Amino acid sequence: MKKVRCAVIGVGRLGIVHAKNIETGVKGAEVVAVAASRIESAKRAAEELGISRWTNDLKEIFEDENIDAVIIVTPTNTHADLIIQAARSKKHIFVDKPVTETLEQASEVIKEVKENGVYCQVGFMRRFDPAYVTAKSRIVNGDIGQPLYFKGISRDPGSPPESFIKTSGGIFIDLNIHEYDIARFLIGDEVKSVQSFGEVLVHPFMKRYEDVDQSISVLNFHNKAVAQIEGSRNSSFGYDVRGEVVGTEGSIQIGSLQHHNNIILQDNKSYHDNIPDFITKFEDAFLEEVKHFIECIQNQVKPTVDEVDGKKSLEVSIAATESFKKQEIVYL
Repeated sequence: MKKVRCAVIGVGRLGIVHAKNIETGVKGAEVVAVAASRIESAKRAAEELGISRWTNDLKEIFEDENIDAVIIVTPTNTHADLIIQAARSKKHIFVDKPVTETLEQASEVIKEVKENGVYCQVGFMRRFDPAYVTAKSRIVNGDIGQPLYFKGISRDPGSPPESFIKTSGGIFIDLNIHEYDIARFLIGDEVKSVQSFGEVLVHPFMKRYEDVDQSISVLNFHNKAVAQIEGSRNSSFGYDVRGEVVGTEGSIQIGSLQHHNNIILQDNKSYHDNIPDFITKFEDAFLEEVKHFIECIQNQVKPTVDEVDGKKSLEVSIAATESFKKQEIVYL
């Protein structure tokens, strides 16, 4: 089986992680090119990765028939155009969340992906994290009965810079979308309505962009299950992502703030190291999701989290934003 040749578009921290994972952790795939808006950034990333080809001209990527797939890790406002170009160039697509900025763009992406016969996977890495994978398996096996309630916590250790917040789409789209997606995944149903609340407690500049640094969303599903999602930019104690699913016959607690499997006992106290950032927290998940993407291409099967999932979770995020701004329940 010939190798799947990939190009990485976007050379931020996550783009480098994906490239390294493909190069060193995924059999049957290789990164043959790196692209970025600034040629200096593309060259620097390529040199770090040991790749001989870099460019800031995306035509070189899309017109190269020897490139099978693209990994898109760029600002959200570029996603729709890049996905459509890739699809029309018959290249398979892995794209970071959210899939697009708007639902209209997402519908266009779904159309283009289908018409051009390519695969598109959206980077909801929590679906590939061992703890969430095990939880889903337990739920499917009936270990906790019928899921009734999901509690999701997503706390970042501080806010991104103002330049990022300015174009991020807000906490409900940029941060909470991961929790909305994993709630759909674990509950096994679609969201009927959402009500969101938020405040600026630590970062005053967010008020200029109608954003908040502390938020709560309540999701009601069609099957009567409920999810409560906390999103925060104020976790001074580390990167804190955890969850719990309560069912009719039990409960599953997912994840931990603890980094290493060590507890230090000292002077009538105990403590452990906390997880410092999302790259560390989801190291295994980032590897597993690109493995899945490559295997889908090789075996000619659709990814388990695709452009349709991307649109559905984006729809919840947009409704959550609308609910916060209007201070009312929004029905999907």
